[in-house]
Amino acid sequence: MKILVIGSGGREHALVWKLARSPRVSEIFCAPGNAGTGQIARNVPILISDHNALVKFAEAQGIDFTVVGPDDALAAGIVDHFQQAGLRIFGPTQSAARLESSKVFAKEFMQRHGIPTAASGHFSDSAQAHCFCQENRYPLVIKADGLALGKGVIIAQTPSEAAEAISAIMEKRQFGAAGDRVVIEEFLTGQECSIHALVDGENYLLFPAAQDHKQIFDGDQGPNTGGMGTFSPPEKLVTPEMIGRIHREVMEPFMAGLKKDGLLFRGLLFPGVMVTAEGPKLLEFNCRFGDPETQVLLARLQSDLLDLLEATVDGKLATVTPQWDARAAVCVIMASGGYPGSYRSSEPINGIAEAEALEGVTVFHAGTKRVDHELVTAGGRVLGVTALGADLQAARTRAYEAVSRIQFEGATFRRDIGAKGL
Repeated sequence: MKILVIGSGGREHALVWKLARSPRVSEIFCAPGNAGTGQIARNVPILISDHNALVKFAEAQGIDFTVVGPDDALAAGIVDHFQQAGLRIFGPTQSAARLESSKVFAKEFMQRHGIPTAASGHFSDSAQAHCFCQENRYPLVIKADGLALGKGVIIAQTPSEAAEAISAIMEKRQFGAAGDRVVIEEFLTGQECSIHALVDGENYLLFPAAQDHKQIFDGDQGPNTGGMGTFSPPEKLVTPEMIGRIHREVMEPFMAGLKKDGLLFRGLLFPGVMVTAEGPKLLEFNCRFGDPETQVLLARLQSDLLDLLEATVDGKLATVTPQWDARAAVCVIMASGGYPGSYRSSEPINGIAEAEALEGVTVFHAGTKRVDHELVTAGGRVLGVTALGADLQAARTRAYEAVSRIQFEGATFRRDIGAKGL
């Protein structure tokens, strides 16, 4: 089969890496890809927003199956475009992807179908939003309604911080049209976990849990990022009992809600769950593989990923049972200095081969490119250094040993990825 993967980040490198291992795959393309995908697949210089060009490419190349990585492509209806052309593609339609592309839509879905979540209000008028914040206890969580590269969530500790956040999102338009509306909700105390589930419209298949580290600095300090690292499994946080509650309180009401609303969802559902003293509470829906969760999950997946994705599209998830590596996996993100703010690009990268010489280590590229045969930085999050180990401590040790072998000017990374799981 010929496969096309849409996107250019670490998630897409991991998808390409895993799909290329399928004996059923004869050729794989990535649009637009990065320097890492280019080592495995043929990179195609087409923007993810150019759906017509992507459809024409898929038709011309005889692509058998397309896998979509980024949320903005799904929100813009890329799946609908491919389906209208009679092409097989993995991911939810634009209508179903509203569960991620609109936090207001998602929040109303949760409330309508009894999925536990934080108490909240949503507003399209900034004055009303300011008034709501004055009437509530702190801290408060203020979220841009639309997609904001994982950075549209601000935790306000005081009324002045809340006012500043609303101004930035709704009045200064820091996130553009994503800030037309805001969701303001109570702050939940607990630890967040990342749940991934394949959903075929009738059935779902839960993956092992992972735990992300959103803030830029150690100890979960500083501004939110797209994710600075992950580990799987977070056994102390997501116990067998908690998995049972996630099935009963999140996934089963979600599936029932789809049927009641007449909403067909086929793809990957990634609910962000806060594990609180009262139990699991849903923070948000994502409608695609997480980044950097994908890196640790696919490192642990022993089954053929293509089989699972095709079963999802074909409504046959009940017929597949994936196998998972019992070992732990840790992914440490190496980012450009200054991220998630302004940062420099085109810094030479060295040491990846030395890092991957370690047993169980794979370095997934995110913001990288080749210039005159030299590998250089080309984004905020540059690399996802991923390691397997007999247990979490072993995986952490190996991942950080690999990180120590890689160099680029201004490289920054958290030193506590996975520590909360020990």
